[in-house]
Amino acid sequence: MARGGNPNTGLAVAAAVLALVMIAGAPAFGQNSADTSGRAINLGSRGWSAPEGAPQRETSQFELSARAGFATDYMYRGTTLSDRKPAVGAAFEATFSRFYAGVSVASVKLPTQPAAEVAISAGVREKIADINFDLGATYFAYPKEITSPGIDYWEALIRADKNITESIRVAGGFAYSPDVSNTGAWSWYAAAGVGYDVPTVKLPKDIGIAFSAAVGYSWFGNQSPELGGFPLPAYLNWHAGVTFSYKVFNLDLRYYDTNLSQENCFVLTGDPNALPGGVINPITNPDGLRSHWCGATFVAKAWFALN
Repeated sequence: MARGGNPNTGLAVAAAVLALVMIAGAPAFGQNSADTSGRAINLGSRGWSAPEGAPQRETSQFELSARAGFATDYMYRGTTLSDRKPAVGAAFEATFSRFYAGVSVASVKLPTQPAAEVAISAGVREKIADINFDLGATYFAYPKEITSPGIDYWEALIRADKNITESIRVAGGFAYSPDVSNTGAWSWYAAAGVGYDVPTVKLPKDIGIAFSAAVGYSWFGNQSPELGGFPLPAYLNWHAGVTFSYKVFNLDLRYYDTNLSQENCFVLTGDPNALPGGVINPITNPDGLRSHWCGATFVAKAWFALN
């Protein structure tokens, strides 16, 4: 999917440092321990963006939120965007009633060697019949790539979250891009997940523990003729883990995996460090290159979140 490393991560690091400074002392953000980021079911969102499916604000007051953190691997729908290496990121979001807009910055290591990933999103969150809906769009930009054209693209999503009980919640959603990673191929993504929050009466004050799991399926159209004209490989991805929270601090421990073969993983990601020796496909992978960017992995992610 990617065309093309060791990217310059200075932009992402600077954003993360800025957010941490704000967390440490800026009065513009209230230190609200009731943040929903630790209990959100991740259906395939990127980086440190505000959690998809966050509930609509009950007030018409303008509000800001910030997040910043570190992960041992930047995972996106079962594949790594950081070459199995640590990543940092930060995000800011503004909300007014049901409307929201935000930007996130994350360090990446991709074949086109961008300086960072910048995601700009906007949308509407609405509660209808006890179901929280999220309808939005995100533009993904990858500045200072070594190839032209680059891999910038946009994606639209719709998502629904519902609390079954005070502790059990479910979520489902769809996402669509007309030109994923600027390959010429359309993409659809469908996902569903479940979460369980340990009741607060069973935990010490200000401590939260949330378990969650989700599964998603991606399928694609044909790439442009210069990239081969064949469809990218469809695949399943899944993850399961637990999130611990204490006031504004969150720690997530999670297992990720996909059903992609190492050969199809290379076709999907364009991993520049892929190795030969795999099964040859004369159309999609004539050299039989194998990538480890899509296999089973365990990731620890820590972040601060302020509302």
